[in-house]
Amino acid sequence: MTMLGTFLKPMHPEGYKFVAIFAAITLVLFWLWEPLGWIGVGLTVWCYYFFRDPKRSVPQGAGLLVSPADGVISLIERAVPPPELGMGPEALMRVSVFMNVFNCHVNRAPIAGTIGAMSYRPGKFLNASLDKASVDNERNSLRIDLADGRQIAVVQIAGLVARRIMWWVAEGQGLRTGERFGLIRFGSRVDVYLPEGVSPQVALGQTMVAGETVLAVLGRDLPQTMARVE
Repeated sequence: MTMLGTFLKPMHPEGYKFVAIFAAITLVLFWLWEPLGWIGVGLTVWCYYFFRDPKRSVPQGAGLLVSPADGVISLIERAVPPPELGMGPEALMRVSVFMNVFNCHVNRAPIAGTIGAMSYRPGKFLNASLDKASVDNERNSLRIDLADGRQIAVVQIAGLVARRIMWWVAEGQGLRTGERFGLIRFGSRVDVYLPEGVSPQVALGQTMVAGETVLAVLGRDLPQTMARVE
């Protein structure tokens, strides 16, 4: 790790066009009035920073479930998983990670498994920190089937500013712990529904790092992460 590498992170390809747009606008602003140009420079740097995609060191222990997103824990409560995932009507423990516009927005698989179901549903763009956002807002839901037969749900939820949920996985696809599976623009939330009997190992307000921070332990009999993911 170098000093330069501490500040300069790889950027996700989704961000290239946005940084180019911000840079073009910045040149126009400099032509109009130099102080406006420097504001444009700041916004261009922010845009690059928003789309950063840093490497992560994924914990290798068996049965570890890691955070799917950078941000803070905004909710820990029981709730019914999205009905489109077919996980039944019973409430499960839900942990919500809220991402603001300064967090890295690349989402990662919380544990190794197979995508048993996936469903996108359009909706509103309420503040993602609100509880009702999980029901009313635009969302993309994944059910990950584990090797021992249990299931967890991961739900990408659009927020007040976010206007685009992206994913690059499909039903039937296998995931490794910490593997990138999607991205949300610009400020949003990711919910994780834990299997019955599993308690979260995090607290409200705790800062999470996607692919690194352990959110829960599902049992030592599950396979390990299968491979290291950066």
